[in-house]
Amino acid sequence: MYQEFFGFTDAPFRLTPDTDFYYPNPSHQEALNLLRVALNMGEGFIKILGEVGSGKTLLCRKLLHLLGENFFVAYIPNPYMNASALRHALATELGIDSDEDMGQHRLMQRIHERLIELAASGRQAVLILDEAQALPPEGLEAIRLFTNLETEKRKLLQVVLFGQPELDANLGLHGARQLLQRISFAFQLKTLDREGVKGYIQHRLRAAGAGEGLFEPAAIKQLYRATKGTPRLINIIAHKSLLAAYGKGSRVVKRPHVVSAIKDSAGTVGTSALGFWRRMAGLSASAMAATGAWYLFGPGT
Repeated sequence: MYQEFFGFTDAPFRLTPDTDFYYPNPSHQEALNLLRVALNMGEGFIKILGEVGSGKTLLCRKLLHLLGENFFVAYIPNPYMNASALRHALATELGIDSDEDMGQHRLMQRIHERLIELAASGRQAVLILDEAQALPPEGLEAIRLFTNLETEKRKLLQVVLFGQPELDANLGLHGARQLLQRISFAFQLKTLDREGVKGYIQHRLRAAGAGEGLFEPAAIKQLYRATKGTPRLINIIAHKSLLAAYGKGSRVVKRPHVVSAIKDSAGTVGTSALGFWRRMAGLSASAMAATGAWYLFGPGT
């Protein structure tokens, strides 16, 4: 809605994880470096934890883009499934034809054969699970059994778990202790500090084609206070702040615009858009109608 007004070539704060907007803040970059080193070393199990909205999925996708041809990646974004479904999902990712009638023993044989085939061709298989805190206990056990697949010299399958802190509680359960002991590397993502928030905003604005100074310092300070450096919340508030500035005809996002966006995002995010537009005091009736039509129906209305 405001892209042309601010001169953007892309939407700077959309929530979809887009590696073109990846910001290498120290915590995420440290996690990415650890992942690359550990995978190149052939370590069997790696765990990355982060709070809701901390950028785990974007980090995961950045890793997928960086792994070279010597890796064969199986990616499961939603592992909330029983052990049988998880095995079938892995088989599908590995390019194995399987059907629901195939016995579990035969399915594991096929997976083992495929992993040996990949190893013989010089490729290391990696299973990446996003939202791993959703794994039920039987899913965790299935993952442990995957890591038993090995030759005398190497693991045939490395596993990377991306999850919220609840994953640690699941791994702490008595039945998961063997899996917990197999984790070679673990990392906890941190939120952004104030300078990090400033850098994050400027980075995404540049990636979207904007120049410097679009958010005034007081606006960034207010945004940091409200979001505590959580990337997803930064995206939500920054987007609404741009809407507020656009509605007022301002080419610069100022503190009052951020305050208006924060009020509209009470709790996490989500009061109605109607309340947001009503709070944009000073916007003329005709501009309000035009902007509302843009918001509801898109261009050409």
